Amino acid sequence: MPVFLDSTDTDFEAAFGALLNAKREDSPDVDAVVAEIIADVRARGDAAVLELTEKFDRLPLDAAGMRFSAEEIDGYCAQVSDEERQALETAAARIRAYHEKQLPRDERWTDDSGAELGWRWTAVSAAGLYVPGGLASYPSSVLMNAIPAKVAGVERLAITVPTPDGVVNPLVMLAAKLSGVDEVYRIGGAQAIAALAYGTETIAPVDKITGPGNAFVAAAKRRVFGKVGIDMIAGPSEILVIADGDNDPDWIALDLMSQAEHDESAQSLLITTDAGFGRAVAEAVEKRLETLERSAIAGGSWRDYGAVITVRDLDEAAALSNRIAPEHLELCVADPDALAEKCTHAGAIFLGQWTPEAIGDYVGGPNHVLPTARSARFSSGLSVMDFVKRTTLARMTPAALKAIGPAAEILATSESLEAHGLSVTARLKKLNG
Repeated sequence: MPVFLDSTDTDFEAAFGALLNAKREDSPDVDAVVAEIIADVRARGDAAVLELTEKFDRLPLDAAGMRFSAEEIDGYCAQVSDEERQALETAAARIRAYHEKQLPRDERWTDDSGAELGWRWTAVSAAGLYVPGGLASYPSSVLMNAIPAKVAGVERLAITVPTPDGVVNPLVMLAAKLSGVDEVYRIGGAQAIAALAYGTETIAPVDKITGPGNAFVAAAKRRVFGKVGIDMIAGPSEILVIADGDNDPDWIALDLMSQAEHDESAQSLLITTDAGFGRAVAEAVEKRLETLERSAIAGGSWRDYGAVITVRDLDEAAALSNRIAPEHLELCVADPDALAEKCTHAGAIFLGQWTPEAIGDYVGGPNHVLPTARSARFSSGLSVMDFVKRTTLARMTPAALKAIGPAAEILATSESLEAHGLSVTARLKKLNG
């Protein structure tokens, strides 16, 4: 059973603090192993990647076999049913339309001194997307990572997807094709991250790496950050549902389980103003766990990390939500818009009881790559903005330099940077005759 908390209890703050700070994953110390893998790939390139692929994925390859050919991709795409193809196409179209609205605008203006200022946005030249393989092979993640990159204008997009024992998910291949991916490699793990960051004889390096992965992939992304950009270090999935008593307990139970079934370290939380409703949801969860295919995983998550929290009112619910800063936040209340205004820290907000979080995972349009582990306090989900960078622009006219140059001279002198000041002084002398 999950933890039951009540904000009116005298020990609530201590109990809530314990829930907030609970360690939800016990990853082994993999950094040393990852460091060796990265060094090996940097030193030996393809040879290291091929050896590690055979070791971990039980897949012997040569360099030419690392990349899927266009014919192979088409062959796997042909295996996708019409129904699944249509669903992926619907998702791709909605994700693309949403992210096209995120494209930033260049700006240019002349200020009061006569200086021309501005900025421009340009896409990174090449990006790499990591796609988990095996049981955790999700075509939706391909769409969510690749489409924003292409909308941003990334010229070259490469994805790596491990294929343990040679097993390929045709839906992943179709998602890659629908997203405009340029290169697909059948490699994974820390060695794939190293190959994307530093390049090998077969794989050209990229400028940014995005996409989820296991502890080894996360550690590799941390290590290559600085050589390349990364999106984020994602932890176990999480959902917070704020619900009043005017909801179907089974619907809320299913929403909670939609994240619990991801991983035994996932977390599903319910905050409600109605204690009886909270108990009804917990009972509905137990009933659903009797039949869910992934009941062992969902049940473990719910037992170890789930919680039902009763609060006095929705203002208190919003305050607790902001402290949790959840990855996914569902607002199943009469006026979700008013409550959303008070919820300032969340990766994604789902408004009203007709908007289950699962819609956001697939076809809603907004990105499902979101900050976890309370990082929504300071970061955002994946977007077009992750694949572009801003370059500032400035042009001084003689009049503008005469107006603001003396201030630069003074500041340069105060910092003891003589050449800085002289570079301005020389021009001002020319202007002043």
